[in-house]
Amino acid sequence: MQPRNSTYQSLIIAGCLLATVPVARSQSGQPHEPVFSPAPNISDTLRPLRIDVAPTIDGVFDEPFWKNAPSVSGFKTFIPDFDKEPKAQTEVAMAYDKDNLYFAFRCYDTPSQIKASMSARDKMYKDDFICINLDALNDQQVLTAFYVNPFGIQGDSRSVGGNEDSSPDFVWYSAGKIDSIGYTVEVQLPLKSLRYGSEDPTVMGVVLERYIRRADEHSSFPRLDPAKGFSFLTEMHPLSYPGVDHFTLMELLPAITASRQDVRQGTNLERVKQQGEVSLSGKYGITSDLIFDATVNPDFSQVESDAGQVDVNLRYSLFYPEKRSFFLEGQDNYNLTSTSFQYDPQIFYSRTIADPVLGAKITGKVGPQNSLAVLYALDNVLEADRPVLGRYVHTPIVRYKRSFSDDSYIGMLYTGKELERTNNRVVGYDQYQRLSPSSSLSTSGFLSWATDDPSLPALTGHTFGFNYASGTRDVNYNLAFREVSKDFRADMGYLTRTGLVNIIGYLNPRIFPTSTFFQKFGFEFTTSQVRDEPSGLWETSNDAAMNVFFAGNWFFRTRLNYSTEVFGTQRFQTSGAHVQMYGQPTKMIYFSVTYHRTKAIYYPTAEQGKSGSVVALATVQPSDNLQSDLSLTYAEFRSDLTNVRLYAYAISRAKLTYQVNQYLFFRTIGEYNANRKSLSSEFLASFTYIPGTVLYLGYGSLYDKVRWNGTEYVERDGFLEMQRGLFMKMSYLWRS
Repeated sequence: MQPRNSTYQSLIIAGCLLATVPVARSQSGQPHEPVFSPAPNISDTLRPLRIDVAPTIDGVFDEPFWKNAPSVSGFKTFIPDFDKEPKAQTEVAMAYDKDNLYFAFRCYDTPSQIKASMSARDKMYKDDFICINLDALNDQQVLTAFYVNPFGIQGDSRSVGGNEDSSPDFVWYSAGKIDSIGYTVEVQLPLKSLRYGSEDPTVMGVVLERYIRRADEHSSFPRLDPAKGFSFLTEMHPLSYPGVDHFTLMELLPAITASRQDVRQGTNLERVKQQGEVSLSGKYGITSDLIFDATVNPDFSQVESDAGQVDVNLRYSLFYPEKRSFFLEGQDNYNLTSTSFQYDPQIFYSRTIADPVLGAKITGKVGPQNSLAVLYALDNVLEADRPVLGRYVHTPIVRYKRSFSDDSYIGMLYTGKELERTNNRVVGYDQYQRLSPSSSLSTSGFLSWATDDPSLPALTGHTFGFNYASGTRDVNYNLAFREVSKDFRADMGYLTRTGLVNIIGYLNPRIFPTSTFFQKFGFEFTTSQVRDEPSGLWETSNDAAMNVFFAGNWFFRTRLNYSTEVFGTQRFQTSGAHVQMYGQPTKMIYFSVTYHRTKAIYYPTAEQGKSGSVVALATVQPSDNLQSDLSLTYAEFRSDLTNVRLYAYAISRAKLTYQVNQYLFFRTIGEYNANRKSLSSEFLASFTYIPGTVLYLGYGSLYDKVRWNGTEYVERDGFLEMQRGLFMKMSYLWRS
């Protein structure tokens, strides 16, 4: 399931599998004989074919056993509407041996209309694709999704508590080919890459999907029940695998990184930093679903810098997603069920761990209903802070969950930040209860203790929230509550605001017209009331929005908002209008534009004004291997008091990627920050055989519009290179 910002968009996941119809038809309507043998009874547990000789994963079904492997078809849509015939049909066959699961997909279509690109891993979600959504533990708690586009390019993710995380990279194999009647995909899922139960036979759950980009259409086997909405984990079809191996996993991941940084001093670029690091990580399978990891001097590099964000007029610190490989695996274990749309504290935010010396973690299942995730990192304190804070930060993180029927669970999370003389500790629970096929209740509550001065009592705080949610084909609605006390602290997390009480109501009815041009109309009505505890004032936000899905893969959204915001001891107007549109007019071009015009606050001087912003994105793909991504972000603010524009901020970014094949790409990025008058450039060559076995070579520069006059830097029209960096990383994944 690929993450998005709305209920529809967050469930964009694709797949093609399983069929029992006697004849399949292509997009052009031409009949085709079924490629595979239909499963005897698709309403029962599916039993893939046991094989002794592994197939060659090449996208060609030339192994004799594929003709006898049970398969399914008869996919039904769930986006844009439920239970419709898809534009093109799909068959999927299933097999396995003691070490691997195998899936073969025959996706019928008109070849010229298939959207595909030779892209990097996890960059293929704007293509046609198939997806295997797997509940490997068959406990309705964790959904692992494996995506493949028609060229065999992979994407993968894990979903826990309704939150999808696309950062995990599993080791698995796939290949795809486009032919005269559509495309084919073969997938091999090694059991060593999954966390599965120890029983025999091993039973897993699956939802198989296919996504057709030009129609923005998702179809699945089994069909999703319109009365249940998008609750995938409660609609899984069982797969039975007798006689698979339950092994002891062993992995070693040595890595070497080297970097150099030059900074301009007067007229010359001088080397200020050059270092090489060697790290070693290891993994040991205590059982097939309980894994111990350890790392020494972990590699915390990221191969692409964070995209620029507007960093003026901020009430809260900027949030950047995690990109460092050490933290990405298993990150979803620490996700909490969402209980509100605003001001939910993120109790654990891994980027608060900046420069660890070592780390260790245990993740997996203890018994059929208990999940455990324990992380410890010994982090370095910044050198300038060591006289006050000490040498190291100890960061213990403990997560426990107990599952119940359906996808219900109750969990506990503890985070600690321990220094020589100060600390912060947070402990609490979250709970998700399935009340009916379409409704659920989530709650969470946490207590915090913070000590900044050992001679004073610890500062205590708390937060509590709940969310009642219901979702079906025709309507979604929520009622949520969140309280965050003014003294609540989560130093290992991310907080936007404390000292508030927030009540939210949300209603989202949908209409499905019979028109061939319009697929769906959605209407959203939201009311949010916040009491600001320090001032005692109330603020409000009341939205009305309309979403239109039309012409296959086009989307238009308009939203009107009446709102206020309390800042300091004053209440300011923040009402305004918002417009968004995106679409893919051709296979070569995708674009998105978002515009906001609102009343706003200028936080540095606490004055009322007006704000406008535009975010424009475009992807141009002139060939299967070449792709250009362009973005422009613009924001401005004008004071009501003086009618003076206090800032105008623009960031433009261009990324050009040439993907030689599924393993090797070359990428260059240029970003210009008009407010800072700075230009940055990056170049990366990347080879990834499998996740873990990689080679990166990178180069970056930073330019400012200045010149050296002999004593200082002064502004000028041309650019001068101020910083330069080189980066290299090599790692190799060894598995027993």
